[in-house]
Amino acid sequence: MRPVRVLLVDDQVLMRQGLRKLLEIEDGIEVVGEAADGEAALRAVPACGPDVALVDARMPRMDGVELIARLTAEHPRVAAIVLSTFDEDEYVFGALRAGAVGYLMKDCSPDDLVSAIHRAARGETVLASPVAARLVAELRHAPQGRSGFHGEERLSSREAEVARLVAAGASNREIAARLFITEGTVKNHVSSALRKLGLRDRTQLALHLRS
Repeated sequence: MRPVRVLLVDDQVLMRQGLRKLLEIEDGIEVVGEAADGEAALRAVPACGPDVALVDARMPRMDGVELIARLTAEHPRVAAIVLSTFDEDEYVFGALRAGAVGYLMKDCSPDDLVSAIHRAARGETVLASPVAARLVAELRHAPQGRSGFHGEERLSSREAEVARLVAAGASNREIAARLFITEGTVKNHVSSALRKLGLRDRTQLALHLRS
């Protein structure tokens, strides 16, 4: 199995060097490029072909959120993980809405970072515990009325109902019990809603209904 190819995007040279030394000793990971800002990262992607981009939130010229939005639009196969010292809502929710598959803090452990890279390469969402807690709290306090959301007209009434329950934080089992359907049917409705709305996973679906 080929290693996960990683692009490091951070305006601090010491951070990039440290991450490179940390990751280069890991089996199954190959650092294929570095960039000091978003513009340089976009230029580097076609040449180095990364699977995962580790992106700093704050950078000159083009910040992490804008870079992730561009990567999502122009290089959708690259999984972007924010690695930052900042956990303000502007960056957390901005990055996730832009298409990031993860948001980690720079004080995370090396094992957590390596695991996140592999999980992101498999298409999973990876969130630092404080970020995940903030996301859950935000969704729980969101108004849960019946008002429409962008793209709802593309969904069946059942798919829209399931989407709202996902946004409220309900599991597939909880949704199945509430709507008197099987978990398999719930999974099918979630997959269909994601496909019709052009979203990647449940996290993006929840954020979409909040936007």
